[in-house]
Amino acid sequence: MLTRILSNDFPRSRVLAVLLVLLLIALAGAPFIFPGVKALNVAAKVLVFVVLVASFDLLLGYTGIVSFAHTMFFGIGAYGIAVATTRLGPTWEALAVGVFASLALSFVLALLVGLFSLRVRAIFFAMITLAVASAFLTLASQLSDITGGEDGLSFKVPEILSPSFEFMDEPFLGVMLDGRLLCYYLLFALALVLLLALLRIVNSPFGRVLQAIRENEFRAEAIGYRVVVYRTTSSILSALFACMAGAMLALWLRYNGPDTSLSFEIMMDVLLIVVIGGMGTIYGSAIGAALFLVAQSYLQDLLRWGSEAAAALPWLASLLSPDRWLLWLGVLFVLSVYYFPTGVVGRLRASAAGAKS
Repeated sequence: MLTRILSNDFPRSRVLAVLLVLLLIALAGAPFIFPGVKALNVAAKVLVFVVLVASFDLLLGYTGIVSFAHTMFFGIGAYGIAVATTRLGPTWEALAVGVFASLALSFVLALLVGLFSLRVRAIFFAMITLAVASAFLTLASQLSDITGGEDGLSFKVPEILSPSFEFMDEPFLGVMLDGRLLCYYLLFALALVLLLALLRIVNSPFGRVLQAIRENEFRAEAIGYRVVVYRTTSSILSALFACMAGAMLALWLRYNGPDTSLSFEIMMDVLLIVVIGGMGTIYGSAIGAALFLVAQSYLQDLLRWGSEAAAALPWLASLLSPDRWLLWLGVLFVLSVYYFPTGVVGRLRASAAGAKS
């Protein structure tokens, strides 16, 4: 009902609706349903990547813009929190300053990149954004007085969000009610609000114009839409949401460095998640992020179990070695693209449409 009120966007598939509800319940109850530090970290990372991937899908899936600078804005958000709390102390005021400063910087950079680069065609724009992202990564690595250089910055958060702050002396349902738990639910609330905001954007008249530009840029311009303005606006909105995702990551980790938020590997993960979930479907960012990050986090454990079970067959045990988890992750990705060429959400919606017809 909340999604209907805010976005008027329906899953259009019963299976997809069930998956989304189960994912929402799993993330909402993760600290109690999946106890343990690792499980909570995976759930928090899923929340962060849902926002990050959805913001990138606004660019790629809805506007048809291929940008490799997306993690730059992700890193700006993370560095905004890290630098502000390092300089101003672990206060709410410092967090606010970090968020607003990083949003302002992201706005300016996204505007400049949009105005100077969006007039060029696809591959040339992608190369320009890649160059800008690489330059920013180098800059963050070298400005050690501000960013901590290659070592990054470790910082403290307000005490109420730290693991040492306990609301109760005794566990509740086997879980300690501490600042870490509060921090997780703060991320959960932020992710939910930001995702609903993105759903509202893509289902608004503005979002429909973006899709028209994606389908046929020349036709959209011929009927009176200023394509450069819409594409630049889309780039700015996408950058601001990515910046918020970076702030969420830094708040959870209480650390940020170049490899944590600016690495090209993160950009590749985002691209993979968009493809797995389904381009042009905000719901796909949630499904794709959950599938990819759970597989990435637990595939080694599953392979270790399989390798031990196949100890009697040395060749099979070797094939299932945990050291080969990247190989199997690649195999899973190839299979997902083969069987779900339009992503999980696209395939489910197509199946539902076919059943109705």
